[in-house]
Amino acid sequence: MKATVYKGNKTFDVVEKEIEQPNKGEVRIKVAYSGVCGTDVHIYHGMMDKRVAMPQTIGHEMSGTIDAVGEGVVGYTEGDKVVVRPLDDTKVKASDKGFNHICEELNFIGIDSAGSMQQYWNVPAFTLHKLQETTDLKLAALIEPLSVATHDVRLSGLVKGETAVVLGGGPIGLLVAMVAKEVGAQVIISEVNPTRIAKAKELGFDAVSPLEVDLVEYVKSKTDDRRADVVFEVAGVQPALDIMCEVAGIRGRIVMVAIHGVKKEIDLFKFFWKELKLIGARVYEKEDYEKSIQLITANELPFELMITDVQPLSNIQTVFENIDKNPDGLKVLMDCQL
Repeated sequence: MKATVYKGNKTFDVVEKEIEQPNKGEVRIKVAYSGVCGTDVHIYHGMMDKRVAMPQTIGHEMSGTIDAVGEGVVGYTEGDKVVVRPLDDTKVKASDKGFNHICEELNFIGIDSAGSMQQYWNVPAFTLHKLQETTDLKLAALIEPLSVATHDVRLSGLVKGETAVVLGGGPIGLLVAMVAKEVGAQVIISEVNPTRIAKAKELGFDAVSPLEVDLVEYVKSKTDDRRADVVFEVAGVQPALDIMCEVAGIRGRIVMVAIHGVKKEIDLFKFFWKELKLIGARVYEKEDYEKSIQLITANELPFELMITDVQPLSNIQTVFENIDKNPDGLKVLMDCQL
């Protein structure tokens, strides 16, 4: 079978491997599509070399069909369409308080162990979510990043009639905006990239550049001066941290979606003055995956517009090089059978 391996120094190889039988409690998946995540790009840039054991097959946004079932696995058969929730929490401890998805010794499959950028992939059956037979496997490859969004929105407590401001109109920001809109909220996206602003508008969102308008005044004009009930910080840059406290209204909730690898400055006085709440949000839980599967199955939101390119798995090196050259793109999928 064909598999990809990250070797460090911005280098991937495509190698031939033997197809392995699934161990007890595992299934073997014939991977249909694997999406390129921002984390994968960080790995490509060498930012996670201390964590990723090289050579390593990465990837965790995927869809596929079960090709073989290991001993002791029940509820799944060959041919089932599935996605993987790539969290191995088998080392969970009582001190993790039942929050297995963020347990101290979490193994994130596709980063800490072999991932989906290969033709066949053996995974523990407890990571699986079954799809309907009619589910489009291209769209199903969006379920993992969509689950980040459903988790973020669920933790925010956003309800119909509230206003959400999304800082950052990249793939996760747009998915957060879609889920927020599905809840029934008014959604405003702040983004500096003109191409991504155009894409957000194509998706039906109110999107503006904070370089061209006063974002706080714009949000006030849309909310009778109330500002935002919820702010999703997805951009991961200091200007977003500066504006999030300004654009949030009284008792607003700010959800920290972006990953900040170094300490940043935040105006804590605004938290005191307006009784703001800061909510950390990391990965997803089972119910978030189930919500995402419902949304993809219903296919009432324009998810297909999120996919900007599909490339053969064998083109993996070119795929990552092109992502570096073209930051305007949204979601790139790799066809893992080509």
